[in-house]
Amino acid sequence: MTLSRDTRYPTAHELALTARALADEHPGLVRLRRAGTSRAGRPLWVLSAGRESVPAPGGAGTRDVLVVAGAHANEPAGGPTALALARQVAADPALRAGATWHFLLCADPDGAALHRTPRPYTLLDYHRNFFRPPGPEQPEWAPSLLAADRLPPETRALLELIDEVRPALQVSLHGTDLGGSWVQLTRDIPGLAEPFGKSAAELRIPLETSASDAAGWPSPGPGVFVMPEPGADGAGPFHPEDTRLSTWYHAHRYGGTTAVVEVPMWASDLVDDPAPHPDPRRALGLLAGRLDAQARQVGTALARVRPGLPADPAAARLLRAVDWTLALIPRIAEEWRTAAPAEASEAYVGSIDAFGRRLVLRAAAMLLRAAGPRAAPDLDRLLTDGCAAFATHFGARWVPLATQVEHQTRTVVAAYGLVAGVPR
Repeated sequence: MTLSRDTRYPTAHELALTARALADEHPGLVRLRRAGTSRAGRPLWVLSAGRESVPAPGGAGTRDVLVVAGAHANEPAGGPTALALARQVAADPALRAGATWHFLLCADPDGAALHRTPRPYTLLDYHRNFFRPPGPEQPEWAPSLLAADRLPPETRALLELIDEVRPALQVSLHGTDLGGSWVQLTRDIPGLAEPFGKSAAELRIPLETSASDAAGWPSPGPGVFVMPEPGADGAGPFHPEDTRLSTWYHAHRYGGTTAVVEVPMWASDLVDDPAPHPDPRRALGLLAGRLDAQARQVGTALARVRPGLPADPAAARLLRAVDWTLALIPRIAEEWRTAAPAEASEAYVGSIDAFGRRLVLRAAAMLLRAAGPRAAPDLDRLLTDGCAAFATHFGARWVPLATQVEHQTRTVVAAYGLVAGVPR
């Protein structure tokens, strides 16, 4: 599959069709099966590539890999990356030696069906059909927010797949709208920073050296972060989830390690600027004020339009996500005001700036989808102007889909080589 600037991000159904063709092309070596069903009845497809005669997954001496794509509905690069990796495994005997690779092609097909941005040319295009479920409805994060008997079927299917595969390496393919690339690890993978950084440099993708998602976490190299150890304080200021309760840590019970690989749709050098910021406390205070003010604008519009919104499932999912997003903001803004460091890099402030902008834009976008622009013209202006300001301030430049896929593929193969002790 040749990827270009004009190539659409494939749908979950299209991913499955391509996977079926790949399995037909390599009988016995590549296999496609259904591993579960979503809440709305959509299939959860797993593509496996490896030894023709495969012992029980996770058996003695194996170095099996589980790659999860589509865990966040608004991060569509993972599916094409999973297929690119499957082709590479099928073509490279060294990657198959002693290992089978398993690819969950889309962990949240229902969310992917509601987030419809196949060919975004601008940030506004991306947000016009935006959807990202609230935390309890996200397959990987649900265990950190819900009791075991309330987990959604997508999460249960993923946990069962981890139990079956017992991966030495689990990789979750993620993305961001605007920024840089970074990797989060449940355990350090010594040596990963070098090939990861080299790939990003060759492909002109900046590294997110102070990613807000990983604030305060150890960093063995630029853009690489190690998540909290069990027993440590796992809660961070930017999200309520405890990552140690996510599906990422479920692989630990089998001695595995999880790598979360993030790649941007639009790149910005501001998130890779190591220069000291002249006054981070003042900057974060101003960002908190802007975040509060814009969140109030979205909240006011929500209160005004909610009584007249249609009572259909799609609108209900959008509204749950709006409510979830708005509920996060007060604590985040307060953290910025009270816990801002006296010294920080431009990249640190830039990453937080981007995080705050996207929170408001996402809430406004999903509310507009539920209500329609005529019902909330003020939010339509906020979204239009906010996307333009976001792109301009950060000097956004498009990262072609082929480049996003190439960078994620290189990073996954490098991580596997280091975990499995296979020179690459």
